[in-house]
Amino acid sequence: MPVMSDSAANAPKYGEIPQKTIVLVGMMGVGKTTIGRKLAEMLDVPFFDADHEIEKAANMSVSDIFSELGEASFRQGERRVIRRLLKGPRHVLATGGGAFVDEKTRQLVKETAISIWLQADIDVILKRTGKRDTRPLLRDGDPRETLSRLLTEREPYYAEADLAIVSKDGPHKVTADRILDELAKLGQQD
Repeated sequence: MPVMSDSAANAPKYGEIPQKTIVLVGMMGVGKTTIGRKLAEMLDVPFFDADHEIEKAANMSVSDIFSELGEASFRQGERRVIRRLLKGPRHVLATGGGAFVDEKTRQLVKETAISIWLQADIDVILKRTGKRDTRPLLRDGDPRETLSRLLTEREPYYAEADLAIVSKDGPHKVTADRILDELAKLGQQD
């Protein structure tokens, strides 16, 4: 039986992954946070959730920021937090659903990271977002209608991401594996 050298035994499963921060973009409920955590674990890099980092910086919840300060104020804070995070060492970053819509944020991500648009069908998003009442944009009106409208408005921006991956119901590792496969293909192009 052949003996593997240490370098062969430790070779990455997916090939050469670009050594850049990975930014997950897409609608609320597509799995950016849960898949992002799994992806970071698989890459052995830190994970950050932009909404969580915004809450820490503002010392208030995203819902409270929206209700007390308004969406425009939230987006300004979001842009600052994402800029700060992207200046740090390589990591996986899950952004809020509207972050990539902001032109300055989108440009910054394009210049410094690899963006991945996580896509999911409306029924999957509804199922996932219906589990908790923490989504300020879904509190008023019909959630399906709101999500459909937001997706229609945001799709052209999400489509500017470097990669698009479908997030289906099931283990997060399956989607993370697909992401790593696509990242390895990008690594081969460099």
